[in-house]
Parts: sequence; structure tokens; C-alpha cells
Amino acid sequence: MPPIPHLGELAAIGTAILWTLSTLAWTSAGRYIRALPISFIRLVLTLLMAGGYQLIVHGTPFPLPADERTWWLLGISGFMGFFVTDVCMFHAFLLIGPRIALLILSLSPPLAAVISWLWLGDQLSAWDWAAMALTLAGVLWVVYEQPDSSQRLHYLRPERYGWGLLLACGGAVGHAFSLVLSKDGIGAYDSFSATYLRVLGAMGGYVLLISLLRAWPEVRAAFRHRQAMKILLAGSFVGPFLGVVFSMTALRYAPAGVVAAILATMPVLILPFVVLVYRERIHLRAVLGAILAVLGVTGLVLNNHHG
Repeated sequence: MPPIPHLGELAAIGTAILWTLSTLAWTSAGRYIRALPISFIRLVLTLLMAGGYQLIVHGTPFPLPADERTWWLLGISGFMGFFVTDVCMFHAFLLIGPRIALLILSLSPPLAAVISWLWLGDQLSAWDWAAMALTLAGVLWVVYEQPDSSQRLHYLRPERYGWGLLLACGGAVGHAFSLVLSKDGIGAYDSFSATYLRVLGAMGGYVLLISLLRAWPEVRAAFRHRQAMKILLAGSFVGPFLGVVFSMTALRYAPAGVVAAILATMPVLILPFVVLVYRERIHLRAVLGAILAVLGVTGLVLNNHHG
């Protein structure tokens, strides 16, 4: 039993809010620096925060001891979630905007269900297929809307809209794998140490990619950009540090289906933020499409939970 009633569900709601706020931070930082330095720097900041917490609470700057299986599962989960997903999504944020990118990310639970069906032989009911179709319909209805071509919003690139959609889809696939591996690997392990292991799992991917692209000078220049670093520091605290710890806590104390259903509300949660922060014009079609997608995901994950 959790120490606080409904702790898992409350942590999932907190995760959805924190991740929505961090998404706005990454998009805002894109005014000053490119996507790859953004994704790498916020991971370095997250690692420093996790190490500081471990030192204060446990007396060591390193993760708590874990067995080999936990290291592998959480490490690969971090590689898929913090590296593959985030490299794709951060670029997508700056090409199609956070609203559309998060909406496509809502395809992760249906993708995970299909992967389990094809790979592990998990059964899918007629209700599951209907819920996935509803999610896909909601997403397609929105993404086929013509993007704003006024150049008023710094994060919309209409000429690269298709490439942005493809990147967001890649992020959704990575996120689907990451969720499954995190649930399997967390067990009773400390949430902060789990975040630490996941960040370490992603670091190797970033070091290799930045080295291959010879982008270290650009990364160093980004570290010296004062305004961008302020935004990234705030975003790193609320998103990959605090938000991921909340998500690990949610997965420990609540069924994965319930957690996924709550996290799936992010495409709707972000709508008032992009209106208030960026003055983006939201049409009724965008609102209804986001609601349809969220209803589809909720129906899918809750049906599997009760099943």
C-alpha cells in the first residue's frame, strides 16, 4: 500500500503537468539554440541534480546498488526515452510545435499494444482496436490541418512539416519501448536512483552522436548562452528530473494502465499553455482532435488494466 492514499494517481497527474511545463521550456529555448544542444544540456543538468540529491539523502553521488537486470532494463529504457525519443521530439518541437508533437506522442500506448501483439502474442480485443482507431483518427484529423504559415511562431516550419511529423512518430515509438522497460525495471528500486540509471543509459548515445556530428563547439557555445541556460535549468528541474521521478513513483504505486491514461491527457493539457504563452491560435478542430485522441488512449489502457 502506498504511504499516501492514491499516491500513484496523484504522482501521475503531477507528472503530466510537469512534463507539459518542461515541453514549453524546450520549445522556448529553441529561440536561442538548436535542438541537439538543448536535449544534451538538459540531460547533463538532470544528471547533476540526481547526483546532488543522492549525495544529500544517501551520502553518495552515485546511484544506489542495483542488480544487473535493473541496470540493463533502466539503462536501455533511458536510452530509448531520453535519447531516441527526446532527440526526435526536440527537433519536432521546433518544426511542428509542442501541441502537434505531443499529440503524436499520444500514439505511444497504441504502438506499445501493437508491438506486444506482434512480438509477445498479447491478445487485442475488438474494444482495443476501436480505441486505437479513435486515437489515430483524432491525431490524423489534427495533423492534416494546414499549419500556420505566417512565420509568427518561432517553432513552426511549414516547409518542413512532413519531416517534423516523421520525427514525432519516431519519438512515439521510442517512448512506447521506454515505458514498458521502465515498468519492468523499477520494481521496488529507489525512484531517484532509477532516474539516475536512465540518464546514464542515454549519455552514451548523446556522446556518440555529438562526436559523429562534430557538434561539441556548438554544445560549448550553448552552455555559455545565459538566457538559454536559465530556461534549460528550469525545464530540466521540472521535466527530466522532478517529472521523471514523479512518473517512477506513479508506476510503482498505480497500475501502468492508469498511469498511462493520466499521462495521455498531455495533448489536451498543453492547449491553454500554447495559447497563453505563445499566443498560438487554436481552432475547434485541434481541440476536438486532441480530445478524441485522449479518449482513445484512455479507453485502450483502462480496458487492458481491467482486463
